[in-house]
Amino acid sequence: MTSKVGAVTVVGLMIACSAIAHGQVGRTEITKWQYGKSGAVSLTYDDGTINQFRVAVPIMDSFGFPATFFIITGNIPGSQYHGTFVGRPTKAIIEETASIPTNRDNFLERASAIPFLGDQGAIDYQTRAGEVYDEGKNVEQAYQLIDECYAKVRQGAFPRGEEHEASPASLNNITWEELRALSQRGYEFASHTVTHPRLAVLDDANLAYELEKSRQDILDHLGFKHTFSVECPYGTENERAVHSALLRYQVARNHMPDAFVDDLDRWNNMDPAASREEYVRWQRGPLTETPMGLMKSWVDKTAAQDNIWLVLVFHGVDGVGWKPKTGAELRDYFGYVKSKADRLWVATFQDVTKYMRERMHGQVFSYGEGDVISVVLRSDLTDVSYGLPLTLKTYVPSSWQTAEVRQGKRTNHVIVGRDNSMSYVLYQAVPNAEVVTLSAVAAETQQSQTK
Repeated sequence: MTSKVGAVTVVGLMIACSAIAHGQVGRTEITKWQYGKSGAVSLTYDDGTINQFRVAVPIMDSFGFPATFFIITGNIPGSQYHGTFVGRPTKAIIEETASIPTNRDNFLERASAIPFLGDQGAIDYQTRAGEVYDEGKNVEQAYQLIDECYAKVRQGAFPRGEEHEASPASLNNITWEELRALSQRGYEFASHTVTHPRLAVLDDANLAYELEKSRQDILDHLGFKHTFSVECPYGTENERAVHSALLRYQVARNHMPDAFVDDLDRWNNMDPAASREEYVRWQRGPLTETPMGLMKSWVDKTAAQDNIWLVLVFHGVDGVGWKPKTGAELRDYFGYVKSKADRLWVATFQDVTKYMRERMHGQVFSYGEGDVISVVLRSDLTDVSYGLPLTLKTYVPSSWQTAEVRQGKRTNHVIVGRDNSMSYVLYQAVPNAEVVTLSAVAAETQQSQTK
């Protein structure tokens, strides 16, 4: 993909005697990060365990941080869609396994059916087969695990009972109503599928069910805004699974295919500072055993560069969930992130994604007329999901102390800054909306505002 952003076109500089017409005045660019920051940080949580909301949210509130929660929708009371096998009767599949070994033609169907056979313990075989198939790329071992599972089912070796969804005790009754209230406070909720399966070993029908029905419950309970992001369980990068997810969501935390991004997952040991791409999406997973010093070094590196998006992936909190961090550790860590507020933009996963894409698909033009600078911001992204305000940096006459920035009915007064002996203003504008106008605020107006 060819980037069009960063190349600023300044056209139509009118009235030669005006200060607007001299030097770099009027030159406008879209800053690499929101508010002109040096890097971005997203706090993300997987699985929706209760202490993410009871412990982590109040801590983030105290620092004014938003976050993104990837939720398993089938676990939430009131969800319409729960774990379901889409296919022929499981009894027929079980009978068939007695005479036909697992092979490439029947593997995905058999793996998909396992959680719905009515046998407690069988689901572990689906998880293990998915792990060796997806991560180890050992297809024959995956087939053997499926055969072993069905042999035990036929022999009655497993206790009877459904197990494809979490129990009420593990859910601890987080509700859609609570999530809706949090969404109104700026938190993002995103899909982690209906039941958290190994998507790489699901057949097409069941893969689509897990992704589509999770999205539908989020849409019904939280609204369209929260159908933007998805995380495929276990961080899979299986091509078929990720492709299916990206047909239904705008972005996956597993994989970001944009040509202008170096996408470094949690297991990638590459130094993000070595990347020469416009952006680096750097995922790190703070676990119980991860030293605080290492976690803070991730923040330091992000603040020291100008192209890193640090995506932090948390699971358990205060003893609940996988590899939990304590509330005290989160408070210490988030306080450290806050100490870098002059350089780091902390935002939801979807907002950082939108900003990068809108900037890379945007163009900005400016022109002067009299003592007014006009700025036009355009984007070729037509999907209704987009429209996040972008930060623009416009150079203004050195005589300006405060600028009035107007776009449509929105008006703000912005203090003029200095950059290499030049004056500029930073402000936000909405792409494909009204022309932005900048003008100096009269001295008497400034004085009246300070009284």
